[in-house]
Amino acid sequence: MKRVHFIGIGGSGLSAIARLLKESGYEVTGSDRTLSQFAVDLQSDGVTIYIGHHPRNVAGADLVIRSSAIAEDNPEVEAAQRAGIPVYKRADFLGRLMSEKTGIAVAGTHGKTTTTAMIAWTLYAMKRDPSFIVGSTLNNLKVNARVGRGSAFVIEADEYDRMFLGLKPHIEVVTNLEHDHPDCYPTFEDMYSAFQDFVDLLPPDGTLIVCAEDEGAVSLLSHARRKGLSVISYSVQGEMTINSPQWMQARTPKPNHRGGFDFSAMTNMSAEAASIVAARVSLQVPGEHNVRNALATLSVIAALGLPLQEAADALGEFTGTGRRFEVRGERKGVIVIDDYAHHPTEIRATLAGAKARYPNHRIWAVWQPHTYSRTQTLFIEFSRAFGDADEVLVTEIYASREAKQEFSSAEVVGSMPHPSARYTGSLEDTKKYLLKNLRSGDIVIVLSAGDANQISDDLLKEM
Repeated sequence: MKRVHFIGIGGSGLSAIARLLKESGYEVTGSDRTLSQFAVDLQSDGVTIYIGHHPRNVAGADLVIRSSAIAEDNPEVEAAQRAGIPVYKRADFLGRLMSEKTGIAVAGTHGKTTTTAMIAWTLYAMKRDPSFIVGSTLNNLKVNARVGRGSAFVIEADEYDRMFLGLKPHIEVVTNLEHDHPDCYPTFEDMYSAFQDFVDLLPPDGTLIVCAEDEGAVSLLSHARRKGLSVISYSVQGEMTINSPQWMQARTPKPNHRGGFDFSAMTNMSAEAASIVAARVSLQVPGEHNVRNALATLSVIAALGLPLQEAADALGEFTGTGRRFEVRGERKGVIVIDDYAHHPTEIRATLAGAKARYPNHRIWAVWQPHTYSRTQTLFIEFSRAFGDADEVLVTEIYASREAKQEFSSAEVVGSMPHPSARYTGSLEDTKKYLLKNLRSGDIVIVLSAGDANQISDDLLKEM
C-alpha cells in the first residue's frame, strides 16, 4: 500500500483529495499549521495529522501532495525532494483521479461550490453513486468528498493559481466570469485567457454549459463553438441573451414557504417536443442565485441523459453546504448565519436571498474583507454591494496569503452610500457592538472567507 503525505491538509482542496485516497485504500498522513474542521474530520477517520511542518513528517512517504499556498522552501517539501519522493501540487494530481471517469467540472467566479454540491447530491440521490470533490462540506452527506462506484466524477474547478487546468473534464459548467484574484490575474483579460484554456481541456465530444445571463460566461461560447463542442445555456425567466441550440430556463420563480424558490424548468433538450415543461422544482436553499445553480445542475443531468423530474425532486432535498448561507443557530430571537461571500456580486446575491427569506426582519451584514488586493481592486463595487442590508459592520481586512499593508477597510466604509455602515475593526470589537445592539427578530449574516466566522461562534455562546 502506498503512503501519501499532504502538506497543508487542512484546506478544503487538499482535505478532499486526502479523503478520496483514504477511501480508496491508501495510507494517508498530513501536516498543517493548525487543525481545521476538515482536518479534525480526517483525524476521526484514521488519518494521522501533524501540527506544524518538519522534515520527519515525510519520512517513509511514497508521494507528497502540497497546497498551492505551500512555498518551495517548506521544510517538508525540501526533505521530500532530498529523499527523491515525488512532490505534486494539487492541480498536477487531480487529473489522475479523474482519468477513468466522466469528469464534470464546475468553474466560475461565484456559485461553483454550491453548484458542484448540488450536482454531486443530485447524482447521489438518483443512485448514480458519483465520486466528488467540493470546496465545502455537503450538509446532506456531512463530507466534502467521497469515492463512488459510478461513472461520474464531479469536481469544483478552482481557477486560483490555474488549478483547474490540471483537470480532465468531459462536461464543464461556467456559472459566471468576473474579475477576481487580482494577485493571480492582474487583469480580467488574464483571467479570461485562463478560462479559455479551461474550455480547451474538453474533448471533441465534450459539453460546455454556461449561464446565459452572464456576459463573461457567454463570451466563452464562441470559443467553444469554434472547437465544435456541444453547448448548453441556462437562464431565469426572460429572453435568452444568446441563440443557443440547447437551453434550460426557469419560468415563474416565486419564493416558497421553505425559504427557497419554486419554479418550472423548461428545456428544448427533448426528443418529444421543441419546448416542454421538463420539471417542477421546489428549493429550500435561499436566493434567486440558487435557482440558477439548480438550472446548471439540471443542464448537467440533461447532458447525461438522466430523468429531469427525478433530479428536480432530489434538488428539493438539497440543504446546502458549510458556510454558504449556513444557519448556525438562534439565540434570544436572533438568527446567526455564516456565508463565504467575499466578492461584491456574491455579497449582493447573499443579501438579496436573505431579504427574500426574511422580508420582515432587520438584516445585519458583517463583512470581513478578504485580501488587500481584492479589496482595493474592487473598491467601488464593494462600497455599493450592501443595499439589501439594514445595518453594515466592516471588520479589518483578512490578509490571508498577502503581507500586511497600510490600506484599511475603513476607507471602503467611508465611500459607502449606505446610511448605516460603520467600521468596527477587530473581530472582538465587532462582536461587542453586536451584543450591545442586537434585538429579537434580527438576522446576522457574517460574510467572510477568513476567520470572522468566529464572531458567529462567540455570539451564539454569549447571547
